[in-house]
Amino acid sequence: MPAAPGFAARLAEVVPTLAESYGTPFHIYDEAGIRATHRAMVAAFGDWPVTQYFAVKALPNPAILRALAQEGSGLDCSSPVELRLAGEVGVSGEAIVFTSNNTTRAELAMALDRGARITFDDAAHLALATQLPATVAFRVAPHGAAATSALMGAAGQSKFGVPRDRLAEAYRLALARGATRFSIHGMTCANELSVAVALAAARDLVETARAVEAETGIAFDSVNFGGGLGIPYRPGETAFDFAAYAAGLVALLREAFPGRRPRILMECGRYVSGPHGVLVARVVNRLDKGRLIVGLDASMSALMRPGFYSAAYHHVTLPFAEAGRRRVTADVVGSLCENVDRFAVDRQIADPRVGDLVWIHDTGAHGAAMGFTYNGRLRPAELLLKNDGRVVEIRRAERFEDYVATLADGTRTLARAPSAGVAAIRLDGIAV
Repeated sequence: MPAAPGFAARLAEVVPTLAESYGTPFHIYDEAGIRATHRAMVAAFGDWPVTQYFAVKALPNPAILRALAQEGSGLDCSSPVELRLAGEVGVSGEAIVFTSNNTTRAELAMALDRGARITFDDAAHLALATQLPATVAFRVAPHGAAATSALMGAAGQSKFGVPRDRLAEAYRLALARGATRFSIHGMTCANELSVAVALAAARDLVETARAVEAETGIAFDSVNFGGGLGIPYRPGETAFDFAAYAAGLVALLREAFPGRRPRILMECGRYVSGPHGVLVARVVNRLDKGRLIVGLDASMSALMRPGFYSAAYHHVTLPFAEAGRRRVTADVVGSLCENVDRFAVDRQIADPRVGDLVWIHDTGAHGAAMGFTYNGRLRPAELLLKNDGRVVEIRRAERFEDYVATLADGTRTLARAPSAGVAAIRLDGIAV
């Protein structure tokens, strides 16, 4: 949906000058909004112990990660590169939670070396760890009535987590290896806007935790409710009521664990940064193909969600052309040689002209992070609107030199095929 009024007003003051002097396209993020969202999330839990770990995959820029770390946020990492990014901004130890899947021995060793919390995605991964982390956690596979997200995988169809009927045995294996501290992780939601649905998933996780405790004799000192909380991308959608969700989580834990206060862990990314980013682009073409096509200087390589997820929506506005222009129906597209390279389809927008500036909203999560370089359409810059009103460059736009930086000259021999005189290759019985 449209950027928050305060963010939009501050953007309007700087974007025209930026577009002329710096060029388009670029992503721009609101530092004040990101910091404020984290603070509000933590405050919503009152005196209940809680740690929010920002999901690095949502916006893996050190400037953003550093700002959140300054606010007391941990970092949720799922790859070696994300672990290195955490280290680059001074985050280590249990301020990192490593939640990965299809994990290798080397990746686990790297997380262990940094003292991170580790969420094991499968009991088999326990054997890959040469030593155990201070707290052993397993991820529960989606199951039950709350496991309805197509993105996370419905019950029995997900690649994530330990199946419920094997969970107690996984913790027994950890016990046998000497584990003494335990946590449990569950995440079945993705971009969820319903507090009722999110709390249903949370209740299922808490009930699972109680059952595992009864089956194994262990006690969980924390419960990780994952992320998956949504933001209202479409105008008219109601924002997720985080205060109600936080109160619900606390009530669930009070009821399930009387006399104990297991720490609440969360791994939100989109909810923290998503609404606080805008992709700024410029109209470069207006075409009549039996429908109005509005071509931008940005492409799907800068924001792939609308093309990758058919139901994904990002609000599109022409902020400096809204007044006095009639409304038209148009497709807003990029330049990739792919028909899915569309930011909006059959969208009502202010009648566009070549040169107009366009804002694509809610790109502060899974926007630049999911970028790619197909077709040689390189990824744009990332800018940060600081608390004091300055705009700083936090990632420059890619250049041709970046595109070819990993090419090799072909002089390094890695292997040699046997000569034709040593062995013949046969295809379908025919010597070649």
